Amino acid sequence: MIEFGHLTHVGLRRDLNEDTYYGDSELGLWLVADGMGGHEYGEVASALARETIVREVRQGTSLPQAIRIADEEIIRASRRRNDSLPMGTTVVAARVTGNRFEVAWVGDSRVYLWHDAKLAQLSQDHSYVQELIARGAISVDQARSHPHRNVVTQALGVTDPQALNVETLSGELQPGTQLLLCSDGLTEEVDDHAISRVLSHTECSAQECVDGLVAAALDGGGSDNVTVILIRRH
Repeated sequence: MIEFGHLTHVGLRRDLNEDTYYGDSELGLWLVADGMGGHEYGEVASALARETIVREVRQGTSLPQAIRIADEEIIRASRRRNDSLPMGTTVVAARVTGNRFEVAWVGDSRVYLWHDAKLAQLSQDHSYVQELIARGAISVDQARSHPHRNVVTQALGVTDPQALNVETLSGELQPGTQLLLCSDGLTEEVDDHAISRVLSHTECSAQECVDGLVAAALDGGGSDNVTVILIRRH
């Protein structure tokens, strides 16, 4: 049995929520998209990503291919509007089939796996600071306060389809395992230790854990829109 909780919040410093999400345990699909571009374009891009991915997966398209199609659709929509600024969105998505899961992502929205009381970040951010970390130029702690920590190197609607890097991982979703999908509005304010503490409360429902994580992001400053989905296998 799959249980999931979900919540999005505009945060404390933004007027508009450009995040969007989707969850459907019958289809076995969950996703979080964090739009960017200003002038409400981020909101359009994230909604278009959600609609395209859901439509394609329903039609039997693989998750990575559905994300590629979303990239092309957002680019086309931008061209139709003759925008000087491209609109873009990150995306992180999970598919669950039986006791297997597949996750895919573009950008810096993240997916974590909670298993055996341990939290592991499955996704690797497509971001400028992640490249610096990979080169050994800065530490993970330094990345948290780096002035360019919000610069992504890949995004749907911005990255040319030929250069788009849709990364995927798959594994077994054992009973007691949890998958956490979130926009960077959570990870900007709440570190992995604090996320671990919330997810360790397995006596709480998935929704209560999600509510706790969003509250922690707001307590931390709520500098961005924050969206959290927690998928739990019983």
